[in-house]
Amino acid sequence: MSMLHSPRLRRLRSSEPLRTLVRETTVSPGDLILPLFATGGERIRRPVSSMPGVDQTSVDELLRDAEDALTLGIPAVLLFGIPDRKDETGSSGWEEEGVVQRAVRALKSELPEMLVITDVCLCEYTSHGHCGVLRGDVVDNDATLPLLARMAVSHAGAGADIVAPSDMMDRRVAVIRSALDENGFSDTPILAYSAKYASAFYGPFREAAESTPQFGDRRGYQMDPANVAEALREVRLDVQEGADIIMIKPALAYLDVIHRVKAETGYPLCAYHVSGEYAMVMAAGAHGWIDADRAMREVLTSIKRAGADMIITYYARQFARGSRV
Repeated sequence: MSMLHSPRLRRLRSSEPLRTLVRETTVSPGDLILPLFATGGERIRRPVSSMPGVDQTSVDELLRDAEDALTLGIPAVLLFGIPDRKDETGSSGWEEEGVVQRAVRALKSELPEMLVITDVCLCEYTSHGHCGVLRGDVVDNDATLPLLARMAVSHAGAGADIVAPSDMMDRRVAVIRSALDENGFSDTPILAYSAKYASAFYGPFREAAESTPQFGDRRGYQMDPANVAEALREVRLDVQEGADIIMIKPALAYLDVIHRVKAETGYPLCAYHVSGEYAMVMAAGAHGWIDADRAMREVLTSIKRAGADMIITYYARQFARGSRV
């Protein structure tokens, strides 16, 4: 005579080996991308006050950080540039000897196995801090497109493995794809910041990248945080224009967007665990209010569980060190 036994789910929670065996979602160092901020000079390491553990570094110091990441099993870095000069059009962003171009060449020479991704946007290079050229006080979408394409081609020419336009100008993926193809870089993928929200969580990054707008804000071209259907439209347009990987930014406050986009498109999806999301956990940990390491691992697991295939995070190296223990 058979008996129906009620399930005891706690049986599989009794030890760490059991919990590991039945774990549904895992995050590994191989899922992570480390952002790095390149500046001019030599032997420069300037801590970012709002982001503990994050520095602006000269290329020689950046190489040390990238090598450490690679040793820890982190396969990719995302480069941002802090130029020596800025102007109205951000022209230092496509100079052959620009700081990102020099960093890319150094990384591909010294660490050829490291995947190098470059941020393509004008905000770090313009004197006004906006992501495109201005017509009066408004960003001129169409006038910005050829400049973004020029920057992307410059990065690819320096050896970048992937270019990542983050400006949120309409049609920029199509224009960049055409420019890459026309200049012999048809194999260079585009990681598109497809749904980049006008978020309150970017403040620490703007300190790190020295890219705070000198007037106004970016709500005219970044997305309204209230919208999900619009994110799906943005993603589909970017894919039609030639994006190879799509990105949702921020991540933690937009887990529902990550889930919807992944479920409805199936495309390779990157999520950016942004500076404010990182800084909040680090600050609470510094005050002893939470266990920062446990909290950060929980956060990254939630992003992966929502549907992200890869995660950009400032916590990449700390996470990887813990995973090696």
